[in-house]
Amino acid sequence: MKKEISICNVTAKQGEKAQGFINILDTETKMPITIINGQKEGKTVLITAGVHGCEYPGIRTAIELSQEIDPKEVSGNIIIVHLVNMEGFEQRRAAVMPQDNKNILRVFPGDENGTISDKIAYVITNELISKADYYFDIHGGDLHEELIPHIYYPAKAKKEVVNKCKEIAKHFNVGYYAPSNNINGTFTSAAVNKDIPSLLIERGGCGLCQEEEVNLYKDDILNILSVLNVIEYKRCHKDFTPEEIKYAIYLDAVKDGCWTCFVDAGQSVKKGDKLGVISDYFGNIIDTYYAEFDSTVLYNTVAYSVPKGSSLVAYGRV
Repeated sequence: MKKEISICNVTAKQGEKAQGFINILDTETKMPITIINGQKEGKTVLITAGVHGCEYPGIRTAIELSQEIDPKEVSGNIIIVHLVNMEGFEQRRAAVMPQDNKNILRVFPGDENGTISDKIAYVITNELISKADYYFDIHGGDLHEELIPHIYYPAKAKKEVVNKCKEIAKHFNVGYYAPSNNINGTFTSAAVNKDIPSLLIERGGCGLCQEEEVNLYKDDILNILSVLNVIEYKRCHKDFTPEEIKYAIYLDAVKDGCWTCFVDAGQSVKKGDKLGVISDYFGNIIDTYYAEFDSTVLYNTVAYSVPKGSSLVAYGRV
């Protein structure tokens, strides 16, 4: 058991909690973090929130957990990044880091000589993930997204790591867990490059930060900390037994336009069902999207405006 844990300029002694801002290398960009150094030996769990600055339920969950968890009741260590993308949060910019217009979720493991998003990813990889035994990146549906609570696990990691991730996912109060074949995300990079069991959790959306969703999120995170023997906790809610999505399709807009969606998150659709249409600025339909198989909608875009390359609908089958 380490008598103290230091991350950049923030240090927590054994049995204590430390909070502060850490700088991103040579920039003025900062991230608020809490280090909870437990009284007893145990695993180190990393939790990050706010990789997308407008996904509010995860951010509020991280902040409240950092206040509520008592280090004297912790076996091991909990590192919580309350808000990775502070600028996106403060400017209400969905999905990207305002300074370089990059999606931080897609630039891992990062680059110390890159733009600000690359540097943030580099710091998370080398200062935070490197200290962790388990990693949870908590998201919440962006300003333009509606979703059903679900989880992504890193499908490209070693088999034993993938199996651990899937077993952990089953302890969450969500409907589904699905594979991610991406390797440059927060959790996928940690699992593929560091062999650390990691998950990305989604709950919330549409720019809302409802107390009920935050409480469910906190219940999930406290429960998984209990499963990992980091704290003792008896969960409050258990409504679902998560099912594994075997195959999913993620539809993106192939042209700029006006999006009309015909399905809701969590809705069951049949092969051939119309999912939505994109019209031009004169009202003419230029693209129509159909379901390729019987499935469940994981998330959908509720915004009327859809730039080329932006997400529209994700659906998958069990």
